[in-house]
Amino acid sequence: MAQKPGIPKGTRDFGPVEMAKRNYIFNTIKEVYALYGFQQIETPSMENLSTLMGKYGDEGDKLLFKVLNSGDYLKKISDEELAERNVLKLQSKLCEKGLRYDLTVPFARYVVMHRDELQMPFKRYQIQPVWRADRPQKGRYREFYQCDADIVGSDSLLNEVELMQIVDTVFTRFGIRVQIKINNRKILAGIAEVIGAPEKMVDITVAIDKLDKIGLDNVNLELKEDGLSDDAIAKLQPILSLSGSNDEKLATIKTVLSDSETGLKGVEEVKFILDTLKTMGLKNEMQLDLTLARGLNYYTGAIFEVKALDTPMGSITGGGRYDNLTGIFGMPGLSGVGISFGADRIYDVLDALDLYPKDSINATQVIFINFGDKETAYSLPVLKACREAGIRAEIFPDAAKMKKQMNYANAKHIAYAVFTGDSEIEAGKVTVKDMEMGGQKLVSTEELIAIVSNGTKIAKEA
Repeated sequence: MAQKPGIPKGTRDFGPVEMAKRNYIFNTIKEVYALYGFQQIETPSMENLSTLMGKYGDEGDKLLFKVLNSGDYLKKISDEELAERNVLKLQSKLCEKGLRYDLTVPFARYVVMHRDELQMPFKRYQIQPVWRADRPQKGRYREFYQCDADIVGSDSLLNEVELMQIVDTVFTRFGIRVQIKINNRKILAGIAEVIGAPEKMVDITVAIDKLDKIGLDNVNLELKEDGLSDDAIAKLQPILSLSGSNDEKLATIKTVLSDSETGLKGVEEVKFILDTLKTMGLKNEMQLDLTLARGLNYYTGAIFEVKALDTPMGSITGGGRYDNLTGIFGMPGLSGVGISFGADRIYDVLDALDLYPKDSINATQVIFINFGDKETAYSLPVLKACREAGIRAEIFPDAAKMKKQMNYANAKHIAYAVFTGDSEIEAGKVTVKDMEMGGQKLVSTEELIAIVSNGTKIAKEA
């Protein structure tokens, strides 16, 4: 008995409708990236393990998919080493390559390898799959796409401003209402500095995040249990009670951080970004959020996160400023800032809110019904003219029963069907049927093209 086929856990097949939706997402993001001067690159699915290992921490190293060497991969392994069953030691000899874990490390490697060819600042975008040997669960896959854009080789905050405009433009085009949250790593470092507890920064941000759920008194109690002194907690109160507009929040933070040069620098950076964006007429709200603490060890300046407002979902876009992208490959000092759209989560949000344009899903606009050789020979030039006019058109390949052909058209949600019989051939025209309204009409090729192109409705005659 043949074995039932399957796919690895944490991976997915995508059918025609799903691919149409995904391509709508990718194409929209690509178009906006291009508007801002970003250029597309791609890197190999496989990288040398020496490129990947040690870049994501011990846990990240464990989640790398390793690729077994080609040929006699046991040639360099002794019987004693096999008997030892030392997995890490064996992996280093059996595997020289791995599937990429993200797009950032391959991008850093690309910049270092091609630095003499690149015009700085370099604005790149990359939309490719990545792989992680994680435990699959709802919303978490072993293979998924990232949609990254980065600007490297420039310290200017205008880059942060442009990236926020990109985020606003993309989600406006999707029709998704979002809130764009902004914070700054320097502000977080400044808070830790002025209360004398730099090692407690994560505990502080976690506590601030719980304010709405457990209230100020319980947050203070939790901070005390985490080891913060009464004096440190007292200094935190203006931050914990932070409210009002972005400008009012910044004024409060500036007062609290008056003795921290680093913190004041963060306030200045956030103020520039927000003030500049005020003149840009964004469609979505920007909110200063001190609970935002993405990648504390990675980001060094502004940090961003985007949440959908009309459906429960985690972060659907994130990013920030980093100071040393290429230092891991021996080229220190290259600053950059980037964002990444979460394509899979955006897919779910568009699905939940039913925001996919019909045209992005219905591939074929018109189908020519096949009545036989003579009718097909007459239809083919008309079919060709439709395609030349940019209409997505097909002909049923077999002269099957009408019911089968119409069921095919309905299953694919094709808007129009074209019939050609003796009377149509004699008149030099075709009959077009509106599959939704049920009406039909005898038309010329030019009229057919106009009807389908404009989506003209043909009602049934009374």
